[in-house]
Amino acid sequence: MADTPDPKFQNYKQAERKALEILAQMKTAGANKVDMELAFLVAVFELHKGTAPAATVASIVQGHLKQIVPYYASKEASAN
Repeated sequence: MADTPDPKFQNYKQAERKALEILAQMKTAGANKVDMELAFLVAVFELHKGTAPAATVASIVQGHLKQIVPYYASKEASAN
C-alpha cells in the first residue's frame, strides 16, 4: 500500500508547477533574468499586502531561502 501524499505538500507542488509555468512563459517572452527575479519578489510582497509589513515579508523570503539553498547547493555539487 503506497503512502498517500500530504495534501499540503500536494498543494505546494501544484503552486510550484504553476510558478514554473509562468517562469517558462516569461523566458519565452524574452524577459531578462533580473526583471523576472524582481517580478517574482514583487508578487510575494503583493501576496502579503495588507496582512504583513514589508520587513516581515522580507524575513519570510529569507527563511524560505535558508530552507531551499541547501537543496540547490547539493544539486550543484552532484552535477560537478
